[in-house]
Amino acid sequence: MKEKPVVIGVAGGSGSGKTSVTNSICQRFSDQTILVLEQDYYYKDQSHLPMEERLNTNYDHPFAFDNDLLIDHLHQLLQCQSIEKPVYDYKIHTRSNEVVEVEPKEVIILEGILILDDPRLVDMMDIKVFVDTDADLRIIRRLLRDIKERGRTLDSVIDQYISNVRPSHLQFIEPTKRYADIIIPEGGQNLVAIDIMATKIENILMGK
Repeated sequence: MKEKPVVIGVAGGSGSGKTSVTNSICQRFSDQTILVLEQDYYYKDQSHLPMEERLNTNYDHPFAFDNDLLIDHLHQLLQCQSIEKPVYDYKIHTRSNEVVEVEPKEVIILEGILILDDPRLVDMMDIKVFVDTDADLRIIRRLLRDIKERGRTLDSVIDQYISNVRPSHLQFIEPTKRYADIIIPEGGQNLVAIDIMATKIENILMGK
């Protein structure tokens, strides 16, 4: 691959349907065309902190992310270089010792709740998308995900939502909607918006 990859940012609140939108777009293309880079993998390493402090981490706050590393990796991918993506272990609330080897592709989808909050990331994007979904659907999806996939209890998820998730969404995530080129209501259910996105990507690739 000789040409600079196209970077598409997909933002939105926790449980908004960002992953569903991303997966629906990816299904329209071959595995060799699109790379998905999730901001969730770039939570800061907390191995130097005691577990008591790690448990108090607000994962919906901009300070939780190692955007410096994410930006470095994105620059490498744009220069057609491979990266070693970190892996975050939610059970111990820090990075694991594992990394994932990632090769550059023609299209990079950068997905995460706060990718539109950092001007450095925004400047690197060719297309900026915000997935906008009602709060009641987002909390239900978060409940199901955290209980099934992350071993959380119902009470802990609700407590976290009230103390961290909702305030952070209103303060940090919702305001980034103004930087989006495209706003997709209802996430992966919005097939018209996904068709438009897929067609736009096809046109960009054809132009290259």
